[in-house]
Amino acid sequence: MLQSMDMEDGQAPKRDSDAPQASRQQLDLVTEACEIIDAQEGEGLTLTDLADRLGVSSWHLQKLFKRVTGVTPKAYAAERRGRLFREELKSHGRVAEATYGAGYGSSSRVYENAARRFGMTPATYAKGGKGARIVYGMTDSPLGRLLVAATGRGICFVALGEEDSEIEQELRQEFPAADSIERDQVAVEAALAAVVDYLDGTMPHVDLPLDVQATAFQRRVWEELLAIPAGETKSYSEIAEALGLGQAQRAVGSACGRNPVSLLIPCHRAVRSDGHLGGYRWGLPRKEKLLRQEASRGL
Repeated sequence: MLQSMDMEDGQAPKRDSDAPQASRQQLDLVTEACEIIDAQEGEGLTLTDLADRLGVSSWHLQKLFKRVTGVTPKAYAAERRGRLFREELKSHGRVAEATYGAGYGSSSRVYENAARRFGMTPATYAKGGKGARIVYGMTDSPLGRLLVAATGRGICFVALGEEDSEIEQELRQEFPAADSIERDQVAVEAALAAVVDYLDGTMPHVDLPLDVQATAFQRRVWEELLAIPAGETKSYSEIAEALGLGQAQRAVGSACGRNPVSLLIPCHRAVRSDGHLGGYRWGLPRKEKLLRQEASRGL
């Protein structure tokens, strides 16, 4: 995995049809870079290391690689690592083996480097989490105790509360048929830190891989929630109208209430048409504080 590359955010741009075509020598250079990344084991390769091995500057390599492939070296490495992780997971069925088989140094690196699944995945497990192996961790946050739980594919549950025992019980009630639910602070450490940074106001967004179940309607509602900018709100009616279902505001509210990863899918940004906050799984004071904090950032 390429590390410490700050020139780009790793997002693939649209190709510029007017850009000059790469020469054969340039194509060979990018091909060699891809081969080095493909063969690299572990996480020690940086952009500077890669450029040095190819005998070019980091800036030149970054620019050329992105022009030829459409993505940065970092994004290419991350996608390759993620693809290998999914293949290993299918083969072994064990998160730990897939993690190290794909070259991640620890399970937390999976969550740090995986791409955000905006569209949500199809249901991975039967209702009740049958067959799921879930790990979770807890920490203090500005909104009370925070619990984040994950499967091998991504975050499956986020909860806020006052007592550890209560929110742990909520997790077990959410997945009563899971094969195992175990506390593993290290496995979700990166995800916990990202959510706390968001709640502290030091991070405007939380981009983490998700593994959540949803009906087709819930999925559409959650996608609308993800599209609401931080610091803004939409009414349940406005969301229903955006879906082409003008009379479905109650159903929209229900879909918000069934969101198992609040904060990551921001259901706190859905409010009533009359300006009242409506409901919130973790209590209206928390919803009010979240909205006030986001508005104050001017995002």
